[in-house]
Amino acid sequence: MEIVEVDPIGAMALVDKSGAILLDVREDDEWTAGHAPGAVHVRLGDLDARSFEAAVPIVAVCRSGGRSSSAASRLAAAGLTVYNLTGGMGAWQRSGQPVIRDDGAAGAVI
Repeated sequence: MEIVEVDPIGAMALVDKSGAILLDVREDDEWTAGHAPGAVHVRLGDLDARSFEAAVPIVAVCRSGGRSSSAASRLAAAGLTVYNLTGGMGAWQRSGQPVIRDDGAAGAVI
């Protein structure tokens, strides 16, 4: 199954218009340093497609797009509608989208 790539603006449109889940598959330290507001964190190694509803689209994101592509492939193979955020959190931040820490303070992409 082919994975559709989306840019940060496309990812936000999917979240806003279709209720897509922004799924961050980075490691704990990367998540703690900074993540997209409203994102859901599940490390790639802990990813289980059965924990997601088939009716809800998913936008997978990591630092640069590699791990999220792997996650997207696994989720798509399980029959879920999934997109990969091209360029990952680096592209997200460069496009002007917010990056925060859990306490709401400004975060960083590491």
